[in-house]
Amino acid sequence: MLKTLDPQTQAFRDDVIKGLSSPTPAIPARWLYDHRGSELFDDITRLPTYYPTRTETAIFHDIMPEVAARVPKGAVVVEFGAGSATKTPILLEAIAPAAYVPVDISGDYLEKSAADLQQRFPSIDVIPVTADFARPFTLPGGIDHLPKLGFFPGSTIGNFVPWSATDLLRQFRALLGPGSQLLIGMDRAKPVDRLLAAYDDPEGVTAAFNLNLLERINRELDGDIPVDAFRHQARWNDILSRIEMHLVATRDVEFGIAGHSFSFAAGKSIHTENSHKYGPRGGRVLLLAGGWTPHAEWTDGDGDFAEVLAVAEPERFAP
Repeated sequence: MLKTLDPQTQAFRDDVIKGLSSPTPAIPARWLYDHRGSELFDDITRLPTYYPTRTETAIFHDIMPEVAARVPKGAVVVEFGAGSATKTPILLEAIAPAAYVPVDISGDYLEKSAADLQQRFPSIDVIPVTADFARPFTLPGGIDHLPKLGFFPGSTIGNFVPWSATDLLRQFRALLGPGSQLLIGMDRAKPVDRLLAAYDDPEGVTAAFNLNLLERINRELDGDIPVDAFRHQARWNDILSRIEMHLVATRDVEFGIAGHSFSFAAGKSIHTENSHKYGPRGGRVLLLAGGWTPHAEWTDGDGDFAEVLAVAEPERFAP
């Protein structure tokens, strides 16, 4: 008798079965972020080799007065992904929004993050929404009439291939509405050795983060994957300008998941995440294709990372 699954677990199972059955096995990166995965990613952001978080945080400290001057009073901040303990408070303190709506697929992690922020900012109405922000969802009631600022830090947009990144940005526009703003982080292309070090740290935290996906499959989908038969690998794909994370089989292996059988020969991999790196023009074109017009852009002194404030301009016919 098949076990009845909640919608999120059903979606997880469908993505895993479909992904592992494809000629090039892959699982969408969003499933890396269960509670344990989210904790491990927080640990990654504090590693010496992982530059994006500390670089973006430093940019935030510099630009927040200007951001605050551009965001209307009484706005709602909608963050796509659970609030970072370091970056989100900088934004909330600077603009003092009427409400903060964090959206994340990991409900238990989201609730804890939201509770911590509500305690820190008692005057802001914190309204967490458990949802996959890569798929259509609705905002809570009572905020329709308020101006909105979408917040998408951490270069998460780089996890999406360009066509799906464009679709995601269009979805954000449809959700937030014309006239809304979006503050988004984008990682810049840089020397390959720095990129590989950021995604394959010597401490092994990124490896644990990647392998946790297999442990999650075993736990939630009745899998029997021998986790020790896979190893983490980060690769640079120069043609597509992206870091790829893979789980590579170290030996021939067979396993089952939710009644489906799979076999992997040694050396075959499961593609688990992309992190696309954009140049200045490429990032702006991506935003424009998604319906957002860049109005301001800031970088660190070395040009490693960019923060862009874009506006959902009213649609008009081109001349």
